Amino acid sequence: MNARRPRVAIVYGGRSAEREVSIMSARTVAAALDAGKYERVLIVIDEKGRWSQGGEELGIEGSLAGVDVLFPLLHGPYGEDGSIQGLARLADLPCVGAELLGSALCMDKDAAKRMMREAGIPVAPFMAFSSIERARKARDVVFETLGWDLFVKPANMGSSIGVSRSRTEAEYDAALELAFRYDSKVLAESAVAGREMEVAVLGRRELRASLPGEVIPRKGFYDYESKYFDEDGAEIVAPASLEPREAEACRKLALDACRALCVTGMARVDMFLRSDGKPVANEVNTIPGFTSRSMYPLLWEASGLPLARLVDELIASAIEAHEERAAWTTA
Repeated sequence: MNARRPRVAIVYGGRSAEREVSIMSARTVAAALDAGKYERVLIVIDEKGRWSQGGEELGIEGSLAGVDVLFPLLHGPYGEDGSIQGLARLADLPCVGAELLGSALCMDKDAAKRMMREAGIPVAPFMAFSSIERARKARDVVFETLGWDLFVKPANMGSSIGVSRSRTEAEYDAALELAFRYDSKVLAESAVAGREMEVAVLGRRELRASLPGEVIPRKGFYDYESKYFDEDGAEIVAPASLEPREAEACRKLALDACRALCVTGMARVDMFLRSDGKPVANEVNTIPGFTSRSMYPLLWEASGLPLARLVDELIASAIEAHEERAAWTTA
């Protein structure tokens, strides 16, 4: 008698501004799931937070009935921030990717940068503001402390949504207006001169880092359109052309950043490689994109791990973590 195939629920869509990317990522992962190994369940969350499967609206309890593993592809708030990870914990379900704490820490760029800085990981100088009024009043201090060449970004958002480059007072004010549309906390940080590098991380007890990849923007900086919709917006090089010591420095920083932020499972670590060969951490993404242009699957492919095997390993890791947690004494 054949054993029942694990029922894997791909949860996607959601309420964040990265909804479109989530849908594209879900298509990629769904196609990569081996139908001989898994039973695939697609659960979409709409812009109002309602869950449905196959066009039929369901409550969360109904949506998760009979599911063996959650595979969340909810980029940004309402998913990548620990929300779906907490739900999985309450529902006693294995969940692919980072645990609740690591997810929440990485979603908040202010908290993440503070944690990395405390661990001795180089990050760009930055300041965080909880209101647009405070950020405007601190304009002179910002320029004096961080310089005029800045990036202004929402603390809790990804895919460069709401991010602007600022070099003048007028651009700074406009950047604040945009960033505060997406979050109640905004960062201003010094621009770092260097090549944009990304490293994929995988594993639980023993984290592994992929070969580094490089993003070469062709239009300003690597914004949302360039990442997912404009084929000419940036050149994606996987793996990057680096000296061995540079590649190793990038891989080490990626692993150090994940350890500092309590991240296991999967992550994509973004950084800048300065001309002196030293990387500076930018951010850690705990539910990286899985589109045709996304670095996370591309880098593992370049490192010898094709997408179908990558998905297998992510699911196996989630089940292993859940089984380990189930063995803990709770009473």
